[in-house]
Amino acid sequence: MTDQTDLPAEKVPEAPPEARESLWLITFGPTIWAAHFVLSYATAAVWCARVVGRSGMLGDARLLIGAYTLVALIGIVLTGLRGWKRHNFGTATAPHDFDTPEDRHRFLGFATLLLCGLSFVATVFVMLSVVFIGSCE
Repeated sequence: MTDQTDLPAEKVPEAPPEARESLWLITFGPTIWAAHFVLSYATAAVWCARVVGRSGMLGDARLLIGAYTLVALIGIVLTGLRGWKRHNFGTATAPHDFDTPEDRHRFLGFATLLLCGLSFVATVFVMLSVVFIGSCE
């Protein structure tokens, strides 16, 4: 095994930045979805209870929930791109089965990417309820 100090500068493998990274990134996608879910349903509930009454139309609340959705989807996509970057770290191929810092780094990136995909779909489904239900009844 060669010592990495003997390798030329362009051949030294880059170490994963685990000292600067944490497990928090994996939670961002589901957290954004959960916040979107709560804000959307709370907005609809307050709109129907306080503004237009039980038999009113969602109207402007739909626009507000659409804005929530746009912000949430942008946040989820950005988090997913960060996970994709972690997953593509280095030159190794999948699966990331070995107990090395590089494989753990790539695995957490892949898990982040998958959770962001799931959160994206869940956010779209929450938005679809507002698209198809136009009244408070």
